[in-house]
Amino acid sequence: MTERISPLRQRMIEDMTARKLSAGSQRAHVRSCKRFAAFLKRSPETASREDIRRFQLHLAEEKVSISTRNAVMTGLRFLFRVTLRRLDLAEEIYHLSEPQKIPVVMSVNEVKRLLAVARTLKARVLLSIAYGTGLRAGEVVRLKVGDIDGEQMIIRVIQGKGKKDRQVKLPNELLGLLRAWWAVRSKRYDAGKPLEARWLFPGWATDGPMSARQFGRLFRQAARLAGITKPVTLHSLRHSFATHLLERGTDIRIIQALLGHSKLDVTARYTRVATGMIAKVESPLDLLSQPRSKAHRGKRPKAA
Repeated sequence: MTERISPLRQRMIEDMTARKLSAGSQRAHVRSCKRFAAFLKRSPETASREDIRRFQLHLAEEKVSISTRNAVMTGLRFLFRVTLRRLDLAEEIYHLSEPQKIPVVMSVNEVKRLLAVARTLKARVLLSIAYGTGLRAGEVVRLKVGDIDGEQMIIRVIQGKGKKDRQVKLPNELLGLLRAWWAVRSKRYDAGKPLEARWLFPGWATDGPMSARQFGRLFRQAARLAGITKPVTLHSLRHSFATHLLERGTDIRIIQALLGHSKLDVTARYTRVATGMIAKVESPLDLLSQPRSKAHRGKRPKAA
């Protein structure tokens, strides 16, 4: 049985579609409004400033995480600002600052173990792309044949996060893995499609790419087999890519371009976890125990 869509939700969906919000953003905004309606026990159209104040207090009392709470309020802000044109209610919505956490990074040896224990060629190729190029999980699974340029040794990321195109380096080892994978990948949905439009990692149920969720399961399985006990996620491969490049002396602005970051300060956070760089720093405490060189010894004044 299909869920009945209210006129308000339909209007909001049309507003989001007109502004080209992604399918994921649209689903998240609709969930936020449903959550608010369940709290009110009536339509959000009838909400007052006091209702919004009580709802934000309710989320705090329920100990909803800051990231989830901000996402919920972002959806409500769209509803009030765009669909309902209630700017007075939108002004009542505030966001909380999220704590700045250091990203979890894998060591080079951990990455080697992860790739070595991948049970299938598909898993190894997927994991190698994520670490070797720094692509996000969603960008990896949506790669098409036409995105791989073996002549120039680059991968084109079409409409990545923020609807931005960019290019990344195609590692030599990865090109060989991709060719091996192409020989055995499923051709189920290839009929009638031009070569460049075919998915590198087609899904099984529909004529589309495999899901990022399935990719995440492959990562967790490999991490478990590799004996990695730190709280890593699939996104840790992207963090590790950036950190390892930084430790090898790659210019931070190049890393920024490869990751597709709009702001340099987002990329700069990897300087906080680049253990190779940190280990090379000489602490002034260690210098205290070292004998002073002749060049640094002060000259005694001559006797008068």
